[in-house]
Amino acid sequence: MPDTDDLPSRAPSAALFAATAPVLDIVCLCAAWCGTCRDYEATFAALQNALPGHRYRWIDIEDEADLAGDIDVETFPTLMLAHRGRVLFAGPVLPRLGDAQRLVEVQLQAVAAAPDRGRSAGPANLPVDQAQAYAELAARLAG
Repeated sequence: MPDTDDLPSRAPSAALFAATAPVLDIVCLCAAWCGTCRDYEATFAALQNALPGHRYRWIDIEDEADLAGDIDVETFPTLMLAHRGRVLFAGPVLPRLGDAQRLVEVQLQAVAAAPDRGRSAGPANLPVDQAQAYAELAARLAG
């Protein structure tokens, strides 16, 4: 499988979609002591440049523990994507720009296809307590 960072940026197609696309909250949950997180900062900044128009937030889970709440990050980096306070995705990601771009684009397409999907819907891969913790963070950021 080719390294997705070697692929050209998909920003032009994203730019065409951006005029009508919903705005997402795109959050990276990391820690200052984590070397992978420090390396991912540049990728997260590149994601912001490639797919502008969303609300990006870098949250250090220790420095901003009150904001992170009861979220238990086991693997860094962890991304959360939310729309209007509804969690669309929450979990660890490979630190590659192409993967993050595809993740955002897929979630944008899903929201555009079903904008009124129930607010209680969320990632099925999370334990109930973690789904609730991410939902609380998404609501705080949307509010």
